[in-house]
Amino acid sequence: MTEKITRINPEQLHETPGYHHITVVEAGRTAYLAGQCPLDRSGDLVGPGSLDTQIDQVVANALAALAAVSAPPQCVVRSVIYVRSDERDVLGAAWRRLADSDLGPAFTTASTLLGVAQLGFSGQLVEVDLTVALPD
Repeated sequence: MTEKITRINPEQLHETPGYHHITVVEAGRTAYLAGQCPLDRSGDLVGPGSLDTQIDQVVANALAALAAVSAPPQCVVRSVIYVRSDERDVLGAAWRRLADSDLGPAFTTASTLLGVAQLGFSGQLVEVDLTVALPD
């Protein structure tokens, strides 16, 4: 399926730190993953107060969700990353940790990074929303 995904950075737009401005999917089925939260299998928040620990749990959960639809991170065509912070350094650190993780290829596609005031669970610092072009 990855051969049906084209990622584009037009010369007229700014350089990016690794994502692409445009992702085109030629055809096929799509999966929309619910926002992946830093919750363990029991539904308990992992790593209260630790962005790194929560990111690691979000990565593990996202990889499990991708595996459930037989898709590698390279098949992600859109990502939205929510970080509970308004500090640019914190947002950048979250981006780098995600990009350097096993889920990293998911963030080379069309991607948005947002600093937000609140997420759904008390103490939650990060959430990742993924759209996936499913392999044939």
